[in-house]
Amino acid sequence: METPQHSGDENLSREDAAVRASAIDLDTIEVDLDVRSASDPSREDFTTQSTLRFASSVEETWVDFLGAAVDEVEINGEPHAVDWDGARVRLTGLGAQNTVRIRARGCYSRSGEGLHRFTDPVDGAVYLYTQYEPADSRRVYPCFEQPDLKARWTFHVTASSAGVVLSGGAETSRAEVDNGVRVSFAETPLLSSYVTAVAVGPYHRVDGVWRGARQTVDLGVLCRASLAEHLDAEEILDITRRGLDFFTSAFDQDYPWGKYDQIFVPEYNLGAMENPGLVTFTEAYVFRGAATVAQREARSNTILHEMAHMWFGDLVTMRWWDDLWLKESFADFMGTHANVATGLFPDAWVTFASRRKGWAYVQDQLPTMHPIVADIPDLEAAKLNFDGITYAKGASVLKQLVGFVGEDAFFRGAQRYFATHAYGNTTLADLLSALEEASGRDLRSWSAAWLETTGLPTLTAERAPLALVQDVARPHTVRTGLWDDEGGRLVARGDVVVDLFGERTVADAPVLPDVALIIPNIDDRSYAKVRLDDRSLAAVAGGLSTMPDAVARGVVWAALWNAARDGELAASAYLAIAARHAPREAHPALLADVLAHAAFAVRHYVPDAERVATAAAWLEGAWSAMSEAEPGSDAQLIWARAVGGAAELCADRASEMTAILASESSAPEGLPFDPELRWGWLFGLVASGAAGVDQIEAEAERDATASGRTARLAALAARPEASVRRGGWLAAWDDSSLTNDHLDATIRGVRAGESRRLIADRDGDYFDRILPVWRSRSIEIAARLVRGLFPATPDTSAVDSWLETNPDAPGSLRRIVIEQRDHLARDLRVRAAQPGVSDL
Repeated sequence: METPQHSGDENLSREDAAVRASAIDLDTIEVDLDVRSASDPSREDFTTQSTLRFASSVEETWVDFLGAAVDEVEINGEPHAVDWDGARVRLTGLGAQNTVRIRARGCYSRSGEGLHRFTDPVDGAVYLYTQYEPADSRRVYPCFEQPDLKARWTFHVTASSAGVVLSGGAETSRAEVDNGVRVSFAETPLLSSYVTAVAVGPYHRVDGVWRGARQTVDLGVLCRASLAEHLDAEEILDITRRGLDFFTSAFDQDYPWGKYDQIFVPEYNLGAMENPGLVTFTEAYVFRGAATVAQREARSNTILHEMAHMWFGDLVTMRWWDDLWLKESFADFMGTHANVATGLFPDAWVTFASRRKGWAYVQDQLPTMHPIVADIPDLEAAKLNFDGITYAKGASVLKQLVGFVGEDAFFRGAQRYFATHAYGNTTLADLLSALEEASGRDLRSWSAAWLETTGLPTLTAERAPLALVQDVARPHTVRTGLWDDEGGRLVARGDVVVDLFGERTVADAPVLPDVALIIPNIDDRSYAKVRLDDRSLAAVAGGLSTMPDAVARGVVWAALWNAARDGELAASAYLAIAARHAPREAHPALLADVLAHAAFAVRHYVPDAERVATAAAWLEGAWSAMSEAEPGSDAQLIWARAVGGAAELCADRASEMTAILASESSAPEGLPFDPELRWGWLFGLVASGAAGVDQIEAEAERDATASGRTARLAALAARPEASVRRGGWLAAWDDSSLTNDHLDATIRGVRAGESRRLIADRDGDYFDRILPVWRSRSIEIAARLVRGLFPATPDTSAVDSWLETNPDAPGSLRRIVIEQRDHLARDLRVRAAQPGVSDL
């Protein structure tokens, strides 16, 4: 059962939060949870009690809680009538010092918000974990749900005797009770509510320890028992130890939170969450089969990203969600920086250039783009601002800032920031002050130009004389690479550094060679789109894969893709370059991104009349590259995964794929046909009509796990029959028993392959449903529906009509619809432009 929605004001505003913070001085919150009901599938609720101690300058305020019921309210030892509107528990008669006890019943979650309950199909074991950011701890216990009301927290959790009971603090006592055990945990230092955490269940655990220069920290790595054989805990512990070495030294600040447990949990909505002492991660990082170097690098990056939050976010926290970037941009930068600095993945900036900045560039060109330092009026807006601007654009400009002030000064500034504001809340001004003191530079103009503006400049190079042109004037230093063709290979001839301020800057350099290829931002230091001139395009079309520098190749691949997205490079040209050079791309992350972009171009940018032939050519190219790749290599696995995606649109290799899946034919030598790859191929076959229910059920029996169950749902919904797709469509909207993962799987199936001809009649239904679903479901679930089932209509008239007739719809819903409209408009615009676009 999804947590019920209420009539109360769930959407806390910045103004209301500020008023409450000005009147409340919070000291401690003691939480007592009883989750013994978790193993009973007929029970949807659990008991919860909070005891809050605080000073108040007002006689009335409220405590936040979303759940099934509030049973008792006691203020300073006196019972009070329950005054709860479903979101806020009203308190009256407060004194200067107060102790408030609230006893309530919460609801187990199936959406990944609050206290999520999961039953493992392998062994029937029940697992619980919490996820709160930005404001879902109120679904589990009554609290003051805003980041600037920090408390010292004490947790007591009563659970069944079997399994692990965890919170962020160290366990202090354990006592047997009826049908279970009551576990108490040490009081935490000051923490915001959204980074408190609890986990319960028969998790498999691997212990470790980190011994630093000044402290010793107990480590734990946990996952579901049925995944234990796949948990490479020693690699995770190694990353953790190296990260703690690096961050405690770089920040000159001991790890503040006692123990360091990291737990991989099912049906998780995020990549990870930085709960101090109990960091949660998606189970996607527990690799059930082969994993590429790029996948392992991504996991390491996430581990280090969350570790950076132990200081940026947990120790020092933004006052309100306007300054969400104060933690997320820094953690995103630090994850990559630490991956390199610790020697774990020395070329992690290559992946950042391709993957993270690509995300930022897309987000920063939407009509809903916003500054890194955003205007966040309420919690719904905060929920949607965990986006490519807050994370990746912020990290990108921080990379520029480190270059501007110098790495030593940057970390001295960070040390000042932590020393001054430990366990407190800050704003942009506090950070800039610390960095200015450390570097001696005035950062206000830099902040105004990069943190407080929207959009991104596009850089182009002019020849004879060499000049750089940016369509949006921003101050930055850009290194421009000069490359030439030497016997069929592109060779670097040097580079030129240009300080840009205005729209056009001539390079102040000696006479420069007349080269085949000019690449602005060759080192990817700056945040900007790059446009290659025609001569440079011709050079990379012929020799891109011969460039030895992976960062430079990443910049070129990104330039090509951005030109294709903007309709300035034909989709056929991008696909031709990918077909020629991707089989020789040595960097796994670059290769995976290029193939993903190529598949997107086939689906979205190729004109309808050409899509069948283009899809067939793409499948054939992926099959050939897989067959010719080095056995057992990352490239072979990446191409094999691409074959599964390409098979959704073309069944030309169905007989060979079916024979390999049935073990009637040999797979390419060295290719690990693990469950993930098998499901990927089968999904493609089902979507194109080359496989059906019998094959799906046989695969589900072979892979009787949670992942297999989710993959089965997706495949069943992907069968290319109008009745099946209609059934999946209706289930997505109406079946509230679907978990977050199962909803995603259903949507994926409904949208698979050539879905438009099967679900075009649902367009009107979509626009009729989105406002009611936003009002009736949690924002997490509603947002997945609104995004995932947005119709690929032949024009924008339907969405334009909805936006025109619903001006008063919630701002967060309108934002998603506006963004989806923009993606559709781009698809239509780029497809229409193809006949007139240069095809090299």
